[in-house]
Amino acid sequence: MNASVPLSHGTAQRVAALFTGVARVTAAELLVEQCGDNLPLWVKTDPQGLERIRFAVLKLSGGDLAKLTRAVRMAQRDWRDVLVAAGFANSIVAHESWFPASETGTA
Repeated sequence: MNASVPLSHGTAQRVAALFTGVARVTAAELLVEQCGDNLPLWVKTDPQGLERIRFAVLKLSGGDLAKLTRAVRMAQRDWRDVLVAAGFANSIVAHESWFPASETGTA
C-alpha cells in the first residue's frame, strides 16, 4: 500500500485556512503520508475520495498540530470515529459545507 495520496484542492484550502508557515507544511505532509490509502477499509483513496476523512481530522484539529496528529491516529484506527466526532457521519456530503472560520481562528 502506498499511503501518499495528494491533497485535493479543497483539502489544501482548508489546511491553508487553519495553519500557517511551517505548521501548514507539516499538516499537509501528515495528511498525505498518514491519512491516505493506509486507512483501514476505506476504498475511495483518491484525493477527492479522502476529503470527507481529511476534512474531519482538520476540523477536529482546530488548527493545532498535536490535535491533528491525534485525529489522524484516530482515523487510522477507525475512520468512522472521526466522522462522528466532526459531525460528518450522518451525511456523505456534510463535510462539503465545512470551512474553518477565519475570523476567529477556530474551525
